Amino acid sequence: MLLEKIANIVRGLSADGVEKANSGHPGMPIGCAELGAVLFGKVMKYDPEKPDWPDRDRLVLSAGHGSMWLYSYLHLAGYDISLKDLKSFRQLDSRTPGHPEYGETPGVETTTGPLGQGFANAVGMVIAERMMAARYNNADEKIVDHYTYTVMGDGCMMEGISSEAASLAGHLGLGKLIAIYDDNEISIEGNTEITFTESVADRFKAFNWHVIDNVDGHDIKAVEEALSTAKEESGQPSLIIAKTHIALGAPGKQDSSSAHGAPLGEEEIKGLKETFNLPADKCFYISDDVKGYFDKRKDELQLLRKDWEGKFSTWNENNPELSKAWEKAEVNYIPDNFAEKLMSLDIKTPIATRKAAGSALQEAADLLPYLVGGSADLAPSNKTYLEKYDEIQPGNFTGRNFRFGVREHAMGSIANGISVHKGLRPYVATFLVFSDYMRPAIRMAALMKQPIIYVFTHDSVYIGEDGPTHQAVEHVESLRLIPGLKVIRPADEEEAKAAWVDAIRRTDGPTALILTRQGLPHLNKENGINEFSRGGYLIKDSENAELIFMASGSEVSLAIKVSELLENDGIENRVISVPDRMEFARNDEEYIKSLLGEDDKLRVIMEAGVKQGWYQFVRDNYLFVTVDSFGKSGPGEEVARDYGFIPEKIAEDIKHELKKK
Repeated sequence: MLLEKIANIVRGLSADGVEKANSGHPGMPIGCAELGAVLFGKVMKYDPEKPDWPDRDRLVLSAGHGSMWLYSYLHLAGYDISLKDLKSFRQLDSRTPGHPEYGETPGVETTTGPLGQGFANAVGMVIAERMMAARYNNADEKIVDHYTYTVMGDGCMMEGISSEAASLAGHLGLGKLIAIYDDNEISIEGNTEITFTESVADRFKAFNWHVIDNVDGHDIKAVEEALSTAKEESGQPSLIIAKTHIALGAPGKQDSSSAHGAPLGEEEIKGLKETFNLPADKCFYISDDVKGYFDKRKDELQLLRKDWEGKFSTWNENNPELSKAWEKAEVNYIPDNFAEKLMSLDIKTPIATRKAAGSALQEAADLLPYLVGGSADLAPSNKTYLEKYDEIQPGNFTGRNFRFGVREHAMGSIANGISVHKGLRPYVATFLVFSDYMRPAIRMAALMKQPIIYVFTHDSVYIGEDGPTHQAVEHVESLRLIPGLKVIRPADEEEAKAAWVDAIRRTDGPTALILTRQGLPHLNKENGINEFSRGGYLIKDSENAELIFMASGSEVSLAIKVSELLENDGIENRVISVPDRMEFARNDEEYIKSLLGEDDKLRVIMEAGVKQGWYQFVRDNYLFVTVDSFGKSGPGEEVARDYGFIPEKIAEDIKHELKKK
């Protein structure tokens, strides 16, 4: 049977690739070879000539360490991955990196490796497919109709994110999701019996999944039948539990943890190739009949894609308004009047920036029909529920609001899946302190340059009575450390509106909005808000300023109060709002110096969080008004006062510093 021969060819390619690199994970690719042969060779809908075909089936390798499995099949299927690329596995700047990376390798749907993330991404992809089908399909024309497959291992199953995501997928009844669990009972430390003895089948049944258990993962016919059965189930996501042997056929390493993350070695590879009738003296061997099979399949799949394009063209003509909506959503189109509409919103102050940002979000949703999102069970507090629109629930995917439940990690990764699927732009929300629960997903969004928007509210010790467990102290700084993540902490209702404008305009990476629980006054700005997008700009000036305030968020209005107290004593000063410190640092030296003045000026840094990252803007003469320990339980204003956020005290401390000069 040719599919079996394809599986064996991939075993040889995977073993050779890892061996040549002297690095990698050969066990999973060898053990899952039949799964890939059926998926790529018979079941999946894709076109290697057009990897971004919108209605292709998606395949996510959640067990990303088995990347040589994926690269081998992408090469055989005809994607733009050469044999030279396979031979460059894990090498610097190669197109076949150690774990699959979105944007680096044709056919890779999402960056995977941190276990369980890919599985949650797959859930997001299916949600996007269902939502787009509800938006664009009609009784006669189905232009959105594809499956998402994901291959996961024991490690994925152990990670908590898989349970979070599976629970939500089961609740929503995502029948277009088919997960294949490579149940080889091996992890790095040994047999899974040392840590992982639960019934995965029963767990997923409890999650409302359709479970197909005890499938022989090395039996082509059994795998085919399982996938066919899964596709027939439309009301539940399906889990196929495929029993496999890690490094099948390697004489000394089959069923061994030593096959997981290290090259097999020459003798083991020789034995493996003998087992499967592969030429032992040839590396990266591909037989002519296997090449021919995929050449033929490539032609068939191309015809399938062209047939869809014909149907899509007809749909375009028949549905001009929907066609325009599709086109705009694909490119994240922003209307010319978008910024004007948001900035002209009349928002009464004082007001918490979470509420002001919530008003801006409502307006943004009206202007951007593809904007969708939700909160981790905190929408009333985050102010992120789109009041004019329905919500996603089982059997109803026409809405725009998600109920993620208390599942922050899954929420972040599901948003990544929605984003890479394309056609929708997601935002997600929770309290700032809980960004820790979803940090791995945020990092992956930044790595993949996905334009996801994070709404993080209740941003400091000012939230009060919930105490130090809920008071974010180190979180703004830790988010700023993530390369590619834009972090904006607005200081009033006008900055909150501008923050949403900047977040929407940014389409090459994620943005985090850091918002207050407590009300803040409107700030009178010396030269208006036009320089907001530069990350830092002038709020209040003085021709002969003796000191410079730099502050973000709620501390800008506090800085204004201190500034006024000092002016009453004849001490002139300047106040700079720094909503996006990392962006401010990227400005040219001339602009930064125009705001901060000469190096000998006293610089007062005010932020209700840790001080570490602000050192880049101080010289020999500085004062920090920050929070460098965990918070306390009590009314927010009292807690802040206890930490020294008192205008009179800060003014006295500044006078003391000035006397030192």
